[in-house]
Amino acid sequence: MTQSGRIEKLGTLARERVLILDGAMGTQIQDLKLDEDGYRGERFAEWQVAIKGNNDILNLTSPEAVKAIHKAYFEAGSDIVETNTFSATSIAQADYEMQDLAPEIAREGARLARAAADEVEAETGSPRGVAGAIGPTNKTLSISPDVNDPGFRDIDFDSVRNAYYEQAEAMAEHVDFFLIETIFDTLNAKAAIKALLDLKAATGIDRPILISGTITDRSGRTLSGQTAEAFWYSVRHAKPWAVGLNCALGAEEMRPYITEIARVADTRIITYPNAGLPNDMGEYDETPAETAAQVSDWAENGLVNILGGCCGTTPDHIRAIAEAVKSAKPRRPARRERAMRLSGLEPFELSA
Repeated sequence: MTQSGRIEKLGTLARERVLILDGAMGTQIQDLKLDEDGYRGERFAEWQVAIKGNNDILNLTSPEAVKAIHKAYFEAGSDIVETNTFSATSIAQADYEMQDLAPEIAREGARLARAAADEVEAETGSPRGVAGAIGPTNKTLSISPDVNDPGFRDIDFDSVRNAYYEQAEAMAEHVDFFLIETIFDTLNAKAAIKALLDLKAATGIDRPILISGTITDRSGRTLSGQTAEAFWYSVRHAKPWAVGLNCALGAEEMRPYITEIARVADTRIITYPNAGLPNDMGEYDETPAETAAQVSDWAENGLVNILGGCCGTTPDHIRAIAEAVKSAKPRRPARRERAMRLSGLEPFELSA
């Protein structure tokens, strides 16, 4: 199946039912119980700093394990999986002195997800999409890292844009979508959007964009201070294929903010909450049935188009979610004239 054909088919499916995203990659990697040597493999056996915890490097050192996780999610019912590239930027990889490897990590992460998708697609005849995961980096453009100097920034917009451009270019061959996710700073997201638009202008590479922010707590705001509604208006110019929220909150806590975006957004809604809130040990206790019950209510009330899971979710969570929403009708994006009244902006056509 061609890339354009796959995107078109997924667009058609999205009008018929709720699409299913995958669950947490990090949770599955933790279950591998890899030690430092497990992360290093042969290639990085003599690396000068510790790299345990650099999940993205497993694209190079344990590719079969990463591919197996993708396949497990597809077999659980995912229509789209995210690449294992959340931190595959030169900015994030600098923590491990691996910034020069970032393009290779991103490229291999996309290739592995594509290989898993192609195998399942061939077996089932149904489209299986790959979303190139673009994480927020460990730097923020809107907030000073120095409490004594509010105006200080340890990175600038162009540097963030350049890192995202490099990552996206490396993934482009193998992905159907770009997913800018776990956004806590909208200015970082704008740098990612700029990178994708620049990539399109320079190379002609044009992939639908998915955008997912993070409401950090019950304040209902991102870390950089925006409400869910304000976040939508800040990224609306990118004409995303879908917009929504992920991480930080469980489904119960996230619902009012998804409702807020769904009220105004004139595109599809994507959401993938955590498996509840973490316990005192930082672990997630919400069962697949509990998570599925929460998000199935969202689907039954017409709030969402794409559902998945973030921290703490597993293939069992995704299987339960897929089963729970299989008969639910997808959300119908806000009417164009209604969106115009609410925003004062010219709405755009919702494409396939």
